[in-house]
Amino acid sequence: MTRNDTMRRLMIAGWLLLPAGAWAYHEGPGQDGVQLDLVDAELSAAREAAEAKDWALAVEHYDAALKSLPGLDTPALEHSARRIRLSAAKAKLASSDLIAARSELSGLVDELSPLEASEGAMLDEAREGLANAQYYYTWLMRLEGYSREEWEPEAEVARQSYRLLAERAEARGDAQAARTHMEDLESSIKLARLDLEELQGLPLPNQ
Repeated sequence: MTRNDTMRRLMIAGWLLLPAGAWAYHEGPGQDGVQLDLVDAELSAAREAAEAKDWALAVEHYDAALKSLPGLDTPALEHSARRIRLSAAKAKLASSDLIAARSELSGLVDELSPLEASEGAMLDEAREGLANAQYYYTWLMRLEGYSREEWEPEAEVARQSYRLLAERAEARGDAQAARTHMEDLESSIKLARLDLEELQGLPLPNQ
């Protein structure tokens, strides 16, 4: 594998596979390099599908990329696997596959929470995705006639997550992100306060 080939793969993979690409470069050519070529190709196809808003196809390619990763025996490859899983879950959320997205994002938040010191950015991204999934799920539960006792826990966890994300963004000096999360928090509070008739008259939010 030449240096040019390595750089080509890194450019194709972009931020998502930089750790895995670096690992392949240091370990040398072989079957793992071939597998990473497959990963790069699947990720490139996933991004193209996402740009075209073909979310189902994007999920297929993200899943294929994950299956093509070599054994997760290094922190870099574990990081890349989590990043791919997060991207797939967000694509599922965009395709309105709320149950699957909510489940996978919840799992990622649980998995990343003990790693906050090293994976804080990815943890916040997973938290935001999960809060969004819970917000949309609350909206649908209300429209389907679930009782407050059933939908309120989802809304409350979403509110707590948005508040935490706003506080963390403010602490690191990211005013724009803090403002966005506060707007999400206000929307989640409003969702819980709206009468059902008012809610039924509103269009479903974009995911």
